[in-house]
Amino acid sequence: MMRFVAVKLLRAALTLWLVITFVFVVLRISGDPTDILLPDDVTQAVRDFYRAKWGLDKSLWQQYLAYWQSLLTGDFGMSLRSGMPAWDMVMERAPKTLLLGVCGLGMALFIGIPLGVVAARYKGTAIDRGVMSFAVFGFSMPNFFLGIILILAFSLHLRWLPSSGSGTWAQLVMPAFTLGTAFAAQIARFTRSAMIDVSNRPYMRTARSKGAGRLRQVVSHAFPNAVAPIVTIVGLKIGELIGGAVVTETVFAWPGLGRLITIAVANRDLAVVQTILILLAVTMITTNLVVDLLYGWLDPRVRDLRRAGVSSQEARA
Repeated sequence: MMRFVAVKLLRAALTLWLVITFVFVVLRISGDPTDILLPDDVTQAVRDFYRAKWGLDKSLWQQYLAYWQSLLTGDFGMSLRSGMPAWDMVMERAPKTLLLGVCGLGMALFIGIPLGVVAARYKGTAIDRGVMSFAVFGFSMPNFFLGIILILAFSLHLRWLPSSGSGTWAQLVMPAFTLGTAFAAQIARFTRSAMIDVSNRPYMRTARSKGAGRLRQVVSHAFPNAVAPIVTIVGLKIGELIGGAVVTETVFAWPGLGRLITIAVANRDLAVVQTILILLAVTMITTNLVVDLLYGWLDPRVRDLRRAGVSSQEARA
């Protein structure tokens, strides 16, 4: 297990280095920030002054080395637009995105898992077809379009919920529902497949032969064996949840990282964009590592295969 964790940590460090390097290079070659942040009528002397102030007059390699020197000391740079530390700006918005993401994920699990279990239990019936129709609808509906529909219905027409802001729980309902709908649909489909797969296993036939009731079959035998692949897909889909938050926060004017990165990219605010993407990369890498460890804990067969030298991906297969 220690060897497995060490290999995973090494891969995580390599992945993070590649992400940081890729983002740094792409942002530098995408254009000169002074073209956006300075008026069009400024003199070349003023433009050169700000380029030197922001370190943009150096070669790409020199900027890269200087950036890594700053990162290793905990300095993520200063916002070119506001002059504030990029880390402080990101941490000011991060709790809002975390709240939205947790609520969206919670709603997706609360809706998706029961629907998937019910669809598997009534496979081939009208209930199953209804659940799968919801899954197709939720998966196909773009976040921005669903968000606009909810605003038109519940804010403008019914006037039940506010269309923007983040001060009260009522302002969280529509963004969380918009963010969690597609995820709930995917979880429902995956849960249904996992439950159908385990329903034909020998231990399920044994439970039925012993006279176990339907509820006990699901709760005590089927779902515990189906939960491992569900945990895996949840970990893999968290990245999509974070990506969806960018669109959702823009539609509902939610003051999180999604809106911040949209503004920062438009202004070529290099330090802010880099800091947000580093934070997201660390979140994704950590999530995948935790899911990998959880998979082995939930499924002892995977642990045994790992001890035999089989990779986690091969063990899952």
